[in-house]
Amino acid sequence: QVHLVESGGGLVQAGGSLRLSCAASGSIFRINVMGWYRQAPGKQRELVATITSGNTTNYADSVKGRFTISRDNAKNTVYLQMNSLKPEDTAVYYCNVDYAVLLSDATVNILNTWGQGTLVTVSS
Repeated sequence: QVHLVESGGGLVQAGGSLRLSCAASGSIFRINVMGWYRQAPGKQRELVATITSGNTTNYADSVKGRFTISRDNAKNTVYLQMNSLKPEDTAVYYCNVDYAVLLSDATVNILNTWGQGTLVTVSS
């Protein structure tokens, strides 16, 4: 079982910056894709950014040039540096991780899990 702990959310003025962190712990054989999603009030959850184990990144058009996703494989942690924040970035941000576990028969099972979410509020 893998547990994700997110941190770094809060209240910031428009134009400000925040850095989110998400640390994975538990029975992890390998972590594949790590990502951040967000859900604003009354809206569906949407992709913000993802990063592969090879550090290939993907961003939503709305955050390109402002947000940077990175990871520390030694710490099983993914980060989201958010700059030039806008009121429309206000949402609950969720960490998502694709990971592999090694089973007793030496096979690998690929699983996915979500963090509990951290609230980011950007005031105008």
